[in-house]
Amino acid sequence: MGDSGVLPLLGQAAAVVSAAIGRVRPEVAGADPVARRSERADFQSNAALAVAKRVGMRPAEFAAELAGALADPGGGLFMAMVSGTGFLNITVADHVVWQQVSARLGDDRLGVAAAEAGRRTVVDYSAPNIAKEMHVGHLRTTIIGDSIARVLDFLGGTVIRQNHLGDWGTQFGMLIQYLDEHPDLRWRHDELNGDVSAVSALDGLYKAARGEFDGDPAFADRARARVVALQSGDPATSQRWREIVAESERAFGDIYDRLGVLLTPDDYVGESFYNPLLADTIAELVDKGIAVDSDGALVVFSEAVTGPDDQPVPLMVRKRDGGYGYDTTDLATIRYRVHTLRAERLLYVTDSRQALHFRLVFEAARRAGWLTDEIDAEHIAYGTVLGPDGRPFKTRAGGTVRLADLLDEAVAKARAVVAERNPDLPAAELDAIAEPTGIGAVKYADLSTSRVKDYTFDLDRMVALQGNTSVYLQYAHARIRSILRKAEDRTSRIDVSVALEPAERALALELDAYGTVVAEVSATLEPHRLCGYLYDLARDFTGFYESCPVLTAADPVRGNRLALCELTAKTLAHGLGLLGIAAPERM
Repeated sequence: MGDSGVLPLLGQAAAVVSAAIGRVRPEVAGADPVARRSERADFQSNAALAVAKRVGMRPAEFAAELAGALADPGGGLFMAMVSGTGFLNITVADHVVWQQVSARLGDDRLGVAAAEAGRRTVVDYSAPNIAKEMHVGHLRTTIIGDSIARVLDFLGGTVIRQNHLGDWGTQFGMLIQYLDEHPDLRWRHDELNGDVSAVSALDGLYKAARGEFDGDPAFADRARARVVALQSGDPATSQRWREIVAESERAFGDIYDRLGVLLTPDDYVGESFYNPLLADTIAELVDKGIAVDSDGALVVFSEAVTGPDDQPVPLMVRKRDGGYGYDTTDLATIRYRVHTLRAERLLYVTDSRQALHFRLVFEAARRAGWLTDEIDAEHIAYGTVLGPDGRPFKTRAGGTVRLADLLDEAVAKARAVVAERNPDLPAAELDAIAEPTGIGAVKYADLSTSRVKDYTFDLDRMVALQGNTSVYLQYAHARIRSILRKAEDRTSRIDVSVALEPAERALALELDAYGTVVAEVSATLEPHRLCGYLYDLARDFTGFYESCPVLTAADPVRGNRLALCELTAKTLAHGLGLLGIAAPERM
């Protein structure tokens, strides 16, 4: 089948209706067939309602003409009936449905076309700060960004993952000075004996350094001098900074491995990387007349956004003291990614509160010519994780929730659920199941919510065996794999002459929509669409299994039903994989 994929039946039906329109009324050839899934048939076309007036007919009359054109005795692949005021209900011949199942089952890509082939996309996500622990605020960017990257990669795109680490700034002078003045402090991973992570230790030491900085003017002066030493490349200071970065990256990697996130050290590009590029970036903005002086600072005044005073909102390119901030770094980042990485699309997965910042940055980059009609940038905004009280999720003491603690709690909850369902499971096997189940529950709860919306973090709901949860989908997959293991003959042979039962048809049509849904996720960058599809697929399988015996059926029906089981398991596993969630063989 290759990268071109298997054309979904909905697409085939739309093409047939479009061709029929051109045959019966050439003057409206090319009109939208307006085809979609239907509860009354396999598909429904509303083309007659949209086009009839243009040809001077009533919709029902035009729909009848189309139905007649579709009733080609030489084809018989699609049957159409007029319904209501002009709806065209379309049913696919049984053998065509079975052929479609066979084609998808025989394709390594499940018939999904490589629609992103040749497109270079940078996906910027996660972006924790060096020497600070990852917390619940990093959850959504990391999970959503990783799923988007997986989808684009599967669709054939060249995906460049970028983890824009916060590894530069005045805080490092403070921390390095504090560490040098307290040489007995333990903060390296090989000194901690697994009690805490290095980044956790550094986070605590940074807070201590901050307290000393605020309370001791002499220490504050030494810390400021250390910032200058770091910026000027002092060897000892730079070496300590590199140690801090390395220890933090190691701890981040542990979290990513546990989450099943594909970010690697090769994807880590901190703010410090762009420091040598800032001067040239600013020079280009000045030379093009985009950045201008404003009371000693260098700014880009927006041509599209005004503030409460009706004056253009400024983007700070260089501060009065000559320093640079996030605005400058983000502009240099775009310039580098376009010119050096040759990106055609830039995706920034950050929370919705940064919408204005990115709007201003993208506008400035477009005015500079770095972003064009062929090279675009998008802010992939998302909402907030809320606690039971409807406010941003915090600990009981009001502090930030550590991501590692949150994952530990999720795995413990999942372990209890699995143990209750399977009380005889050995402890080692229980642990092996609980980890992917708990992690998957957290990820799915996030991804199954429209990313622009807030959602409430509720572990009891996340690990529930019923409802739209990853646990339900994982159990569905494990259940199908159990059925397939019980089948003595695992070879999935399809006899296309077998008549379809209604539940078989519903499942087959849902399976056929997989590629369409994955393409929608790519187009909208909304993973919740894939979650909704997988949940519907699992429910359709339940309906199929309850009404259509599999292992006890006689051939060739048995073979066809085993093929549906096999394709459903593969589709569930693949779809969960695009979400970054494991699909266990046993649960």
